[in-house]
Amino acid sequence: MNMIHRKSIILSVSLIVIIALSFFAFSFGENTNTEAKSNTQKLKSFKVASIEFNPKLNDRDKNIDALYKQIETAFKHGAKLAVAPEMSTTGYYYKNREAIKPFVDTIPGKATKKFAKLTRKYHAYVVFGMAEKDPKTNVYYDSSALVGPGGYIGKYRKTEQWETEEHWAAWGDLGVPVFKTELGNIAINICMDAAYPEMARLAAVNGADIMAFPTNSSAQAVAALPARAMENGLYIVSANRSNTEKGFHMIGASAVWSPTGKKLAEAKLIKTPKDDINKPTITYATIDPKQYNNANKKRLKERRPDLYQDIMLKVGPWDYTTTSEPKSVNALAIQYTPVPGNKKSNEDKIVNLIDSKIKNSEVRPNLIVLPELSLTGPSELLKLHRMSTYAERIDGETTKFMKTLAQKYQTAIVYGLIEKSGKNLYNTAVLMDKSGKIDGKYRQAQLSSFDKKWAKRGNSLPVFSNNELGKVGIMIGNDVNFPEISSVFAVQRADIIAIPSSWYGQFGGNMEINHEMSANPYPSGTMPLWSEISIDAQSYTIISNYVGTSKGFKGRSALYTLDPLYGLDQPIVASSNKEEALAVKFKTIQPNNWFNQDKLINSRQPAYYKPLIK
Repeated sequence: MNMIHRKSIILSVSLIVIIALSFFAFSFGENTNTEAKSNTQKLKSFKVASIEFNPKLNDRDKNIDALYKQIETAFKHGAKLAVAPEMSTTGYYYKNREAIKPFVDTIPGKATKKFAKLTRKYHAYVVFGMAEKDPKTNVYYDSSALVGPGGYIGKYRKTEQWETEEHWAAWGDLGVPVFKTELGNIAINICMDAAYPEMARLAAVNGADIMAFPTNSSAQAVAALPARAMENGLYIVSANRSNTEKGFHMIGASAVWSPTGKKLAEAKLIKTPKDDINKPTITYATIDPKQYNNANKKRLKERRPDLYQDIMLKVGPWDYTTTSEPKSVNALAIQYTPVPGNKKSNEDKIVNLIDSKIKNSEVRPNLIVLPELSLTGPSELLKLHRMSTYAERIDGETTKFMKTLAQKYQTAIVYGLIEKSGKNLYNTAVLMDKSGKIDGKYRQAQLSSFDKKWAKRGNSLPVFSNNELGKVGIMIGNDVNFPEISSVFAVQRADIIAIPSSWYGQFGGNMEINHEMSANPYPSGTMPLWSEISIDAQSYTIISNYVGTSKGFKGRSALYTLDPLYGLDQPIVASSNKEEALAVKFKTIQPNNWFNQDKLINSRQPAYYKPLIK
């Protein structure tokens, strides 16, 4: 064999080996990347149970025995995951550490050991709430434990506490752990945690598929759950109580929520103490693991932790930058069918709607909020190759038109435009004061997949000061999918959040909590992602959205308020199919309410939010 022929053979063999190794590496990489997805696809749908169980105060051992029977009932009916309420082994109200001392238990301990007999027998899982004693420190916690077929798995200690347990329980110190199980990845939040969007977000960022939610709720915690499910793409299994303990009434309405915020099952709402149901109630629903990999969860990849640093701040109890006195606000949210690319036609629509509202009522607005990209219409209706022709500098024709409106009506205005700055285009919203001076501009930070095709994202989440309104934060359209933004605005003490929008159902959905849960019921057409922003930030929130066109914009411009659940104020929602100027009226900050922005800031636990900024 000559040298040339030998080299040719060696080269050929080497090439074959390289191709083989490359194919193997590709296959291995592909399998690695799709492993989680294929494992999810292998899982079959399974039944979950929410156990509405009402323990007797100061009777731990009997409560454990009684709960044992209910868990077994759920397992006998085919449930593979059961969730029981907060503090379900002891009852809820304890004056201090001394009062609860005889009833605390370690985790693992007596309760977990007993329930493990059932989880082993039925090859199932249970999450239940209890008062935990740390054997090393003798510190007590409001905790929940997860027990499975192999026995005790893990625990969660309540992070965001309500006043009652603060007298005996320390803040949770474990963060939000996620436990890998045969059913999927399970995390736990407890009751008041739901009032702080960071807690469910931590579960999602840490990889949860299901969030178990033990609670003792009178409304606030369970009302937040549809939004928490939507924001994070999680199944949520909530278990509440349905009776009254020491004057504290818990409303039942235990429910299972899908990752899109759909209510899969719900127990009866118990409106008043006279309606109490002391006997246990078990509510069943089915979870489909194929839904773990959903659009809402995929949106987590769009998060921008570099912009959320302010959520780590706790500016309280002293903060001299806050608005000291409530501001009276009369606002108009303008809703119309846009004429794509025709700025003059859209100008005429805006003026006619404002003039008509002012003429036919005594409304004298000091704030007007317009939809996203107010004069061109939404980008989805425009041709991408022409976006630069619609764009303008911040001091261009759109701003000149808005200045005439501000001065004519003596009102602040929030409006949107395609901003041109150098070679870049931005989806921008502006706050202008009544004199026509710009108080500030915001460039959309969380671009939709469509807007990424033409716009450069902004890199800050500012809050602007206005003499008549106080402090104003602005979100645009797709931003509402990222609750970290409302948390940043809360820390910056925004009194009002304005949201120019172009929503046609591409995210979010309909509010499905029991209509009677709220003292001032949410109107028909309430959108949970919008409504929860106002409560999460304790900032009055005004949305202005388009209506109509071939895209099917859904209208529903709105005012969402700080506390409709307990009767402080009333949300207002516009129609889904008519052009209108929705008039709303409110006073900011609500310094005397039981829960407000000041109390929110002083009670949140940012030390545990670090995974959200990494």
